[in-house]
Amino acid sequence: MGETEFWEIIDSAREAADGDPEEHAELLVERLLQLDPDSVLDFARHFEARYNRAYTWELWGAAAVLLGGASDDAFDYFRCWLIGQGREVYEGAVHDPDALAELLEEFDEELDGDGEELGYAADEAYEQLTGTVPPELGIPAQPAEPAGTPFDFDDEALADRFPRLWERFGA
Repeated sequence: MGETEFWEIIDSAREAADGDPEEHAELLVERLLQLDPDSVLDFARHFEARYNRAYTWELWGAAAVLLGGASDDAFDYFRCWLIGQGREVYEGAVHDPDALAELLEEFDEELDGDGEELGYAADEAYEQLTGTVPPELGIPAQPAEPAGTPFDFDDEALADRFPRLWERFGA
């Protein structure tokens, strides 16, 4: 599976879910069940590589603005959600987290930002297809620390670092 097909699967599930995060995850599993097990593992590799790439202090700060704070788990689920928003939003945010101010049409703290179930979709589909848990994906593990330089996540620092995002979604 190539990168284009990966993003097409993500996009088709998101569009069909019409903003419902639980439906998004369910539809993603349904779409993956239409593939063979090796393709599901390829999808999982693409997802995991993007998940690891988004492990940066800058994106964690942007998540903190959008979510009103972001614990380790909240940031993990945010990265899954970010992938679920599609290639344009994901790539734009990884390149410039403050650009989320323009990339997101809206953001509802109660509905958006938590894509935990999206992170399990490939595992669930693989288990349903094969009756076994997926093997190791053979890609590097997430680093112990986010990429970049750590910084304080207090309101003043977040407002300075992410002015557009703060103006639109900050406290």
